[in-house]
Amino acid sequence: MNALLLLVICVIILALGYIFYGGWIEKTWNVREGEEEDTPAHTMEDGVDYVPAKAPVLMGHHFSSIAGAGPITGPIGAAMFGWLPVTLWVLIGGIFFGGVHDYGALYASICHKGQSIGEIISANMSRRAKRLFITFSYLTLILVVAAFSSIVGSSFGVKYGKDGKIVQAATETNAAVAMVSILFIVIAVIFGFVVKRFRTPMFLSTIIGIIGIVLCLFIGMNFHPIYLSESTWMYFVGIYIAIASVTPVWILLQPRDYLSSFLLYFMIITAFVGIIGAHPSMDAFPAVTGFAVEDKNGKQLIFPILFTTVACGAISGFHSLVSSGTTSKQLNKKKEAKPIAYGGMLLECVVAVLTLCAIGFAKSYNKTVGENEQLTSATAIFAGGISKMVAEIPGCAGLETSLNTLLVVTYSAFCLTSLDTATRLARFMFQEFWLEPGQTAKDVKEGWKKIMVNPYVATLITVVLGVALGLTGYQKIWGLFGAANQLLAGIGLLAVSTWLGNVGKKNSMILVPMVFMMIVTICSLVLTVKNQISIVVNKKNEDWGPYAQIILGSLLVILSIVLVIEGVQTLLGKNKKQQSKKNDVETVIKQEEQKDIKPKEEAKPEEIDIASN
Repeated sequence: MNALLLLVICVIILALGYIFYGGWIEKTWNVREGEEEDTPAHTMEDGVDYVPAKAPVLMGHHFSSIAGAGPITGPIGAAMFGWLPVTLWVLIGGIFFGGVHDYGALYASICHKGQSIGEIISANMSRRAKRLFITFSYLTLILVVAAFSSIVGSSFGVKYGKDGKIVQAATETNAAVAMVSILFIVIAVIFGFVVKRFRTPMFLSTIIGIIGIVLCLFIGMNFHPIYLSESTWMYFVGIYIAIASVTPVWILLQPRDYLSSFLLYFMIITAFVGIIGAHPSMDAFPAVTGFAVEDKNGKQLIFPILFTTVACGAISGFHSLVSSGTTSKQLNKKKEAKPIAYGGMLLECVVAVLTLCAIGFAKSYNKTVGENEQLTSATAIFAGGISKMVAEIPGCAGLETSLNTLLVVTYSAFCLTSLDTATRLARFMFQEFWLEPGQTAKDVKEGWKKIMVNPYVATLITVVLGVALGLTGYQKIWGLFGAANQLLAGIGLLAVSTWLGNVGKKNSMILVPMVFMMIVTICSLVLTVKNQISIVVNKKNEDWGPYAQIILGSLLVILSIVLVIEGVQTLLGKNKKQQSKKNDVETVIKQEEQKDIKPKEEAKPEEIDIASN
């Protein structure tokens, strides 16, 4: 199989899925109904979290936030099963699972004051289910903050070799990435003020912003005097995300993510150019390796591992938190929900397919070079693979080093964007936990709850917990993240399906993905717990990681079962209520019909008598 042919087929299928299946869902749910500006961004505008954004700006935020490193690391992790199973799951999962999940979460949220999935669960299932979901979501987001703060710290910090000496080449690259990222934040703030305060036309502002990005890259790659350790950078990252979480979205989040999206689009275009120019063969990348694969962690089963590993490239629970957390509070018009949520998911599927093509190239390349030159890490496979593909195009050999650095910067921008979005989402979750059904933080006027829903308090607690976990070893429980993330997806689908049923809209397109993701999650968690119990029994590991995974994994299984039971009861209860109402209506109609008939029958003798008189 040729990588270019694979890419073309996949893009066509995804485009058809967007047009036909996405269009059918939009029509079925009547997403466009209502006033043009009848969204929470307008009805609840506060200048901080609820701020209408132009469609390209919001698309930039949404896509940058949901992408992260997921559509790159996921397919690379699942590549052990072969490119065909991964490709099929990306296509089927993206169109029928992930796109529906993201779109449904956004639509449900804008119909619930722009609040999160937790509030949707509270309104349509129960307060207990809401608190269970929010607790789980918050802890998952803390894990995300820990992981991404650590990844960003390692991307920015000084690198040491096995001999304890600084690895100069890696350190120079990291310092350049750190400098570019800092300058990028400055440019984003300036961009935000220019657009908001001076009402500069978007086209002109975009040109100025792109010029600013080029300057950031040029300066950062040639002037990077800041050399700090990974842990020091993590403290700085903690301060940054704390500020970013409470800063009005138009100052930093909207402009930074909008400008970041151009780096993402640049990455996608560069990957397309490289694959078109080099059109590498996928022969070194087996189509299918088997349903059970042995690796360093033991035997890996294609079910459920494939469906928890690919994640963002097909369906990811984190997306529902973004859709119902930040995106719903900025959506300008309902008709923009489909391209942003459903379209954003399918665009992420394209990134996953590009990654598969890069893996195919990397496997072929690794066979021809020495061990020290091989492309093995996620960053090397994607950034290195794409830059080397472009270098094979006649006249482009000299671009390899620059492109590789730019793609590494883009990869870091993914992580930084997802990091501060996750922090803001965790802040929302923490605040919503203390609210009564239908309440917002502004409705709490006094008492200890007023302190707990304070955005600064919620942010401080979130950042301290996240960065502390990142510094002390989030890797010990990271093995649970894949299943936990997909549990979020299953619960998100459950919440949307119950809401759709309660308001009388069709939810059949959600039920199959919901059931499938719940089964995948429970199976994955059970396998994880079983493996960790084996580690403890055989004393293969002496740290606290296996014990934590056993406890947390078991709790997640219980959580998923409890929420499924509540969801099923809600759906069945709604059906019973609808049938009861239908029977009541039919009874009333029959009674009215009998009343109408009876007077007519009794009136005839009177009419005769009167006539005879």
